[in-house]
Amino acid sequence: MDAKEAGERLSRWEARTEMPLFALSLLFLACYAVRVLARDTDPLLRNAALAGLLAAWLVFAADYAVRLVLSGQGLRFPRSHGLDTLVLALPLLRPLRMVRVYTAVQRRRAQPRLSLHARVMAYASLSAVLLGFAGSLAVYSSERSAPGASIRTFGDSVWWAAATLSTVGYGDVSPVTGLGRLIAVGLMGCGIALLGAVTGSFSSWLLQTFAREDEKRPPGSG
Repeated sequence: MDAKEAGERLSRWEARTEMPLFALSLLFLACYAVRVLARDTDPLLRNAALAGLLAAWLVFAADYAVRLVLSGQGLRFPRSHGLDTLVLALPLLRPLRMVRVYTAVQRRRAQPRLSLHARVMAYASLSAVLLGFAGSLAVYSSERSAPGASIRTFGDSVWWAAATLSTVGYGDVSPVTGLGRLIAVGLMGCGIALLGAVTGSFSSWLLQTFAREDEKRPPGSG
């Protein structure tokens, strides 16, 4: 199988599976939320959530293995698909693959309803919301029982995640554990990237709008 054929097979597989895998990633996030937020509730519910987490991760791992085989790249696949490898190790980062969801939707629609800039802003915003929620859960889980922690409730964690993703950084609450600070670094990096995508798309849309308006003016009217 040559590289072109392998690429086509991989693209077809990703087009068929991306939307179901995105839905599964939402289920993964919901199960993780149950594990974090419902620690004092029925153990049966927590065990069911844990089973859901493991089942979802196994599906992610199976998808990764299939794509590795279809790509024909062998051991080069993890290096050339660094984001996929990272997401497999840390499934809470799956919202970063929202751009692939857009690609899958694009293949199914001849004429998308939204403009390119609006789609970029919508997917970046949705990614930010999902990443913020996942980061809030992760930080709350690591911080709530830590000595000297200022993040004691899930509300504190959501407030901190919003300030971190938006790069505001009020500093009224902040993580004190090593894991919490590592999550903070990741959220800051993601926040800068997503904010840049939104502002860049909006600026580009404004420039194109002004350019079209200039083209409509009669010569010498300026």
